[in-house]
Amino acid sequence: MQATSLNIKLEGKKIFFASDFHLGAPNTEISKERERKIIRWLDSIQNEAAAIFLVGDIFDFWFEYGKVIPKGFIPFISKISQLRDNKIPVYFFTGNHDLWMKDYFTHELGIPVFYDPIELIVGNKKMMVGHGDGLGPGDNSYKFLKKVFVHPLSQWLFKWLHPDIGIRIAHAWSGHSRITNIEKDENRFLGDGEWLWAYCKEIEEKRHHDFYVFGHRHLPLQLKVGESSIYYNLGEWVSQYTFLEFDGIEASLKKFEE
Repeated sequence: MQATSLNIKLEGKKIFFASDFHLGAPNTEISKERERKIIRWLDSIQNEAAAIFLVGDIFDFWFEYGKVIPKGFIPFISKISQLRDNKIPVYFFTGNHDLWMKDYFTHELGIPVFYDPIELIVGNKKMMVGHGDGLGPGDNSYKFLKKVFVHPLSQWLFKWLHPDIGIRIAHAWSGHSRITNIEKDENRFLGDGEWLWAYCKEIEEKRHHDFYVFGHRHLPLQLKVGESSIYYNLGEWVSQYTFLEFDGIEASLKKFEE
């Protein structure tokens, strides 16, 4: 299936990419401190941003009931609302922690939400951008679980739980997921076992992209794909505070340092 295509003109500005904020984890106090840091980063880039891509797992859990959204995150939501008021496009991607995001941000703030990787065209450069969960070889158990989680019946059943109960269950599951990732030693470079790198190579054989930009892996990476492509992983904001900056010609992984 052809990926959604998006065309952006820089007009002397830059595009910024970040992922895996995991707002809400591991507790309110630490999350709020991280949220303030993210807002300071957004403040620092807003004058030169042609667009900002938030590439999944922005929230450690998110579910939109018919009339209810999860409590918290008001400073962050206010900041991205301000960016949109200042005519700076913001784009959201769902990740494995916030895959139940629906249309709240689109209707309330005019922020598109993407559920799959997209093709981004900037001048004569072509990029593939997505969160990255469930792509590439292996991890068949998660791929099966994702099909269950995104099925309309699963979402319909979950929404009939009282939010206090449903969100508590979700946070417990999310905590288990982080523990599992630690056990997998996810901060270690896996060489040829980097499944998203393998996915990029597979796509590159079929259709050329100058850059591949993904999150999910929690490890900042810059790896060559084929002869003339580069795969970037964005890292995370729990401890690394890394992001990608693209000026229309070159992309650079950077760390937000105050």
